[in-house]
Amino acid sequence: MEIPSVHHQDIRFKNLLITIKREDLIHPFISGNKYRKLTYNIDEAKRINATSLLTFGGAFSNHIAAVAYAGNMYGFKTVGVIRGEELALKSPLNPTLQFAKTCGMHLEFVSRAHYRQKNDDDFIDGLKSRFGNFYLLPEGGTNDLAVKGCEDILQATDNVYDYICCAVGTGGTISGLINASESHQKILGFPALKGDFLQQDIRKFANQDNWELITAYHFGGYGKIKPELIAFINQFKKAYHIPLDPIYTGKMLFGIFDLIDQGFFQKESKILAIHTGGLQGITGINQILKRKNQPLIEL
Repeated sequence: MEIPSVHHQDIRFKNLLITIKREDLIHPFISGNKYRKLTYNIDEAKRINATSLLTFGGAFSNHIAAVAYAGNMYGFKTVGVIRGEELALKSPLNPTLQFAKTCGMHLEFVSRAHYRQKNDDDFIDGLKSRFGNFYLLPEGGTNDLAVKGCEDILQATDNVYDYICCAVGTGGTISGLINASESHQKILGFPALKGDFLQQDIRKFANQDNWELITAYHFGGYGKIKPELIAFINQFKKAYHIPLDPIYTGKMLFGIFDLIDQGFFQKESKILAIHTGGLQGITGINQILKRKNQPLIEL
């Protein structure tokens, strides 16, 4: 997969320079870190003459949507193992899953208990007996080749930044950023999930210690949405004309601005914030917000 050029957008706030690296604009359907994670994996799947891709994800998974589209684009059959067997009974499917299905992905809905076995050999063997000898992409797409792809996010011109910030899901993106960063730079990760368990996962791939997880901005955990976050996302778009998603990048930017207010960053620091995409999920999230009679994310 060809690596496109990426636009940077500067914001000046309280004597600080915040640059948003618009990875979300890489591709209309395989945006941000998903494009990076899939680049070398697609190349490898081609090299070994694989004919199908199988992966895992939840109801609003950016990864599921990206794999479905990439598979369709490059001629692979695709299978998505989806967490939550009850989702199969919903008609119509939510926009993310409907998009994946439209791209030709077979959706295999499993219970949450079975989904937790996604890394077990017996579970994978059972999938192979049903779907053949597929090329396996882990949940969120994080593996060695995905980390290699995320290393490409940083270019030589990015060495001027003191801090590099990204949202964290499975740890692949931040690992790539850590590996590609300079020793004078501090990498800050903003997990979308509760807890500090990602430390060990990141250390499997990262080759430097110049990083820190900022765990105070998960807003209740993965997929949890609170009115103050929606208000921030809408205000941010109005002020800077940059859309944010509520699962990943919205939380990161909320955290960055809150840390600035707290004096976390030294005066005149240069901050590079990676916009990792995820905007495809907004339509589905807005459906949930509408049912709850809560303010919507402005598109």
